[in-house]
Amino acid sequence: MVSTLPVSLVESKARERAQAILDEGSARELLGPFDRFESPHLEAQNIVPQSDDGMVIMKGTIHGRPTLIISIEGNFQGGGIGEVSGAKFAGALEKALEDCQNGNLIYPVIIYDTGGVRLQEANYGLLSIAEISSAIVALKEYVPVVGIIPGKIGSFGGMSLTAGLCSALVMTREGRLGMNGPEVVEQEAGIQELNSKNKQFIWEMIGGKGRLKSGLVDRVVEDDVPNYIEAIESVWSNPTFANRTLQYEEFLSMLHELSLDGKIDPSVSRTLLQNRTKVNEIKYDTSNGKTASRGRTWFNVLTDHAPSISPAPTVLVADKEQDGKKFRYIAVVPDEGNKFYRARHGEFGLVEAWTVAKYVREAVEEDAGSKEKRVIVPIVDVPGQAFGYHEELFGIYLACSASVEAYATARQQGHPIVTLVVGKAISGAFLSHGMQGNRILAFDDDQVQVHVMSKKSAALVTMRTVEELEEFAKTVPSMAYDVHSFKSLGAIHELLQGINADLPSNEQLQQVKESIQSATNDILQTTDRSLRIRLQSPEAIEKGRKASIAVRNAINSQWK
Repeated sequence: MVSTLPVSLVESKARERAQAILDEGSARELLGPFDRFESPHLEAQNIVPQSDDGMVIMKGTIHGRPTLIISIEGNFQGGGIGEVSGAKFAGALEKALEDCQNGNLIYPVIIYDTGGVRLQEANYGLLSIAEISSAIVALKEYVPVVGIIPGKIGSFGGMSLTAGLCSALVMTREGRLGMNGPEVVEQEAGIQELNSKNKQFIWEMIGGKGRLKSGLVDRVVEDDVPNYIEAIESVWSNPTFANRTLQYEEFLSMLHELSLDGKIDPSVSRTLLQNRTKVNEIKYDTSNGKTASRGRTWFNVLTDHAPSISPAPTVLVADKEQDGKKFRYIAVVPDEGNKFYRARHGEFGLVEAWTVAKYVREAVEEDAGSKEKRVIVPIVDVPGQAFGYHEELFGIYLACSASVEAYATARQQGHPIVTLVVGKAISGAFLSHGMQGNRILAFDDDQVQVHVMSKKSAALVTMRTVEELEEFAKTVPSMAYDVHSFKSLGAIHELLQGINADLPSNEQLQQVKESIQSATNDILQTTDRSLRIRLQSPEAIEKGRKASIAVRNAINSQWK
């Protein structure tokens, strides 16, 4: 018997990976390097663009089955998602969804090698990841979506949320999966929280074997192409999935029982995760008072100070009748007594993400037989996701994926989602709580900020100074933090003027309610339940998303 050398995906580049997975002779690349769809935003920052923008899209077959491969090139900008690469990814999934809806099934396989959003394009990455996530959720109604994380970089940032949405995840021992990269956790929380240089410990926490033992991924394979193909075939032939994003009760029960008096060892966390079960009642400590925040202020005034139906003190949920329609308002707020100490100031942490998923899902289930679905209003005042050791250990990426999926499912099943941004809307927190809305409203206010990372951490990752980033933001609006720059990208439905966000008058409250009602009516006038409208606004067409639109048009013309 002749033995053959293994064909490594870990050591291969994105294009080689895609070609190796597909049947020989079946691969056909869309928007390849000779089509020269480069990022229009990098040269201004003295960065040489790449002619495929680090994203490889191929159609072909695996054992004769029509397959779409999306492969991310980690050697270009750390696999970061920018406008062009994000549009290629999202646009390909959207075309696959069209095929599936028309009865022509095509099976997506995503090969991850990415640090998340490309910080040099910032909010373009944020918009793209929301659109990618929406397409994955919709596609799973027709076919399994398989994610592969071979190694090198792994899957981090907002892209870890899309990995969490996959029907099944396949990793190697070399692969890593987490929301916040170890270096960023150390930057944000200090070396006492996590020492990013302790590589062996990092792999034990978030490496493939650790994630498998925690029950957070489906397969770990040896790095050889036939092993990946066998794993893909296994998913396709045995479509019984873990559906981890639906297990909010089990995860909330486990998190409630945790004692955080000291750091939990990875071996202990794996046992807890594997044995998670639902308990009948969860009671939180609410003796720490109610820390003021814009999220709390607007939840209170919009619901007439209704009591929250959520037991978690950091997540406020209430239903309210308004103009003959039922609204569910959801806000994430600070709690100085939160035992998850990295989520005490309004950050979107483990409990917050799973709780939001629970109450969005429950609205969907309760309204399943109703012709008129309640309107869901995420009130956004989130300074970011929680950067912490325990957050990464217990899979904050998956918790945020569950929240994303809940909102996307609600929208796709006919719930109007009107996002109201009253304060900060930062990074994975905004992706998880707000970015899946049909319409986004925001206050025209200096404290309203939209971005993917704090300036200090962005400077660390990009190896620039904060001052250099601020200078680049003057010519690249997607890098800026202010709400006007975000509006110029075409995603905001209405910018609300003249609102005192901290102490609104009755007249200002009425103005906001009317804007929410108007956005709801606008949603109900169309049957489109996708996020496509963000590419159809005047700002998007004229300038804000020109490259996104051009990429999708090119994919459409090359799709066969």
